[in-house]
Parts: sequence; structure tokens; C-alpha cells
Amino acid sequence: MSGNKKILFVDDEKNILNAYKRNLRNQFQIYLADNPATALEIIKRYGPFACVISDLKMPEMDGLTLLEKIKELAPDTVRILLTGYADLNTAIEAINKGNLFRLLTKPCSMKDMEIAINDAIAQYNLIVSERELLTKTLKGSLNVLIEILSTVQPLVFNFTMRFKSLAKSIAERLKYPNMWEVEISALLMHIGLVSVPADIIEKKLHGLELNSEEEKIFRNHAELGAKLISQIPRLEKIAQNIKLQYEPYFVLKEKFKESPDRFPFVAAVLKTLNDYFELLAKGTPESEAIKKMENNLETYDPAVLGALEAEILGVEKDRTIKLIKLAELQPGMILAKDLRDANNFLLLPKGTKINPIMLSKIANYAKMTKIYEPVEIFENPGDDVFFKKKN
Repeated sequence: MSGNKKILFVDDEKNILNAYKRNLRNQFQIYLADNPATALEIIKRYGPFACVISDLKMPEMDGLTLLEKIKELAPDTVRILLTGYADLNTAIEAINKGNLFRLLTKPCSMKDMEIAINDAIAQYNLIVSERELLTKTLKGSLNVLIEILSTVQPLVFNFTMRFKSLAKSIAERLKYPNMWEVEISALLMHIGLVSVPADIIEKKLHGLELNSEEEKIFRNHAELGAKLISQIPRLEKIAQNIKLQYEPYFVLKEKFKESPDRFPFVAAVLKTLNDYFELLAKGTPESEAIKKMENNLETYDPAVLGALEAEILGVEKDRTIKLIKLAELQPGMILAKDLRDANNFLLLPKGTKINPIMLSKIANYAKMTKIYEPVEIFENPGDDVFFKKKN
């Protein structure tokens, strides 16, 4: 049997591990781990593995938990559990949930083990080949759509490439885990414009006002684009992002309040950039465009808007800008923008690190006059504050 023959055995009894290697090393590439921590390290360091076979009962971590962790690290790897008869009910339940490929009971003969491993390798090769086929098909479909856009609407295509670059930079600042989703959503968000008259598109991209009917025709591209993309396997989330690209942040929060873990972050990025580029097209300077958007905070995800401003200002990549209310200002925070009152009087300059005395003075000053909000502070996004569940 060709292909990946890397097999990892996990058992806290070293004599059993050595027996596996001694009897099976001529047929397979055998790796051994006498504890779950070592197994996970081997997966990370020497993967991909075609199959992992783990004992159920181990002192540090049971085999079911280990195989679940391996599933997260290496979803293509086939997982087999080895267990005694006393633990059959637990193991069978795990198999029924779809978490395992097969269950082997102790004692397991080397012949049965060899058969199980060969079946696991065949399953692994099937998974990998199907994924590769899907990936090639998917890439081919995307390339066709992008070529259509570049041919039919070259002006839109050039704009889309700028859009994608900025969307990617924002997502990187906020450490969004799925960059592929961001890039593909940004690339295909305007695919529906192939059905919109060229004169309407040119007016929009050059910052000219559209009448109500023209605006309706233009905005309909999001719905059409989503329908086109939804027909491609595995792009359901991309289609959703495209469909929701004009929805304000407060609308998205309301729609997903019952399932905040499914909040469409990428759609919020697209909405922010749509409005930002529209302001630029109308001749608004970058800094003024950001300021106008800050005056409508409910319309935009504050984290996304802060990351956009950090990108425009050229702030280091490991930092972003967070927009907060004056009442949320705390000692230790660093101002990303001058703190001014409503009369534009400078209270504290950009870069100031707030201390308790400053905070007290600001509070007293705020009792006498209005201080401009939101306050902008630097924040390192590495602590994942932006990807906790939204409320």
C-alpha cells in the first residue's frame, strides 16, 4: 500500500509499545508515545500521520480525550481506540458520535492490528484525495469567477484588489484565525456587479451620488453575489459574508444575539471598508473619513474600526487601536490620539500613558465641559479580546 504509512501508537505500557514496533515496523513507519503529551508533540513535529492508535486508560489523560485533541490538530488523521471489555460502553458511544474510525479490544492480535491499520490507511488516503479534489475544484471555480470579474468589470477588479489587501491587514491585526475566509470574501464580494450597468458602477466608484433606483440596483449585487457563491461547495460562509456586507454592526449583533459565536466578523469588516472607500471616493481625506465613521460607532464593529485606523496611521502590526468611552479610561492605557474637549482644546497628547492623577483630573474636567469621544487607546490584540463572544 503506497502513500502515508506513518502510524503513532500511544500506551503507557512501554513493553506493549515495543511489541507493536517489533512486529509491525516492516510494514509501516512506526512512532511510539508512552504518554499523551508526548503523542501530541510527535503529531505537531512529525505529522501528518495516517493513523493514531491509542489505549483508553492512561494516567495523565484518557485515550478518548487525546484522540479528540488529535482531531483538532490533524483532522485528516484516522483515529483508533484500543480498550478492554470493561470500557466498551464508553468507547462504543464515542464511535457512534463519529469521533473514531474503529474500536479494537484487548488483547488484539498482530494480524487484527495489521488489518485495522491497513483499513485506516485506506480511509486516510480516501479523505486526503477527496479533499485535494475538492480543493482543486474549488480553486478552479474561484479562478473562473475572478477572471469573469476582471474581464467584465476591470475597474471593479482593480478596486477589489485594494479592498482585499486592506481587509487582510485588518484581520491580521485582530488575529482573526481564518485568513482564507477574509481573502476569498473580499475577492468575491463584488462578483454580483457583473449584472449592474457600467454607468452606475462608475458613478459609485467615482463618488458621485446615485438616485434611489440606481442605489437599489447597485446594492442588489450583494444578494446576487451571495446566490452565485452559495452554489459552490464549502463556500456557505463566504456567501453569508457577501450577502451581509452592507448590514450595520448593530443589525448584525441583533441577528446573531442568540448565537454570538457565529457572529460574521468578516461581514463586519466588509461593511466598514465599503463605507470607508465610499467616503474616499467622494474626496474625503483618510483621517476625516475615520472621524466621520467614529461618530457613528453603532454602525461599525469598534474593533474593526480601530484596526482600520491603526492601519491607516501606520501603527506597528502587533498593535491596534481600541475605541472606548471616556468612562472606560483606566490607568495604564496609552492614548492613540490627542484627548481634546469639545472646543478642540488639547487635554493630553497622543502617546500619553494614563496614570491615576491624570484620570482624576480628566474626570473633574469632564464635569465642566464636554470631552470628545470616543477615546482612542493602543491595545495589543494578542490577548484575543476581540474574539470573545459578542453581546
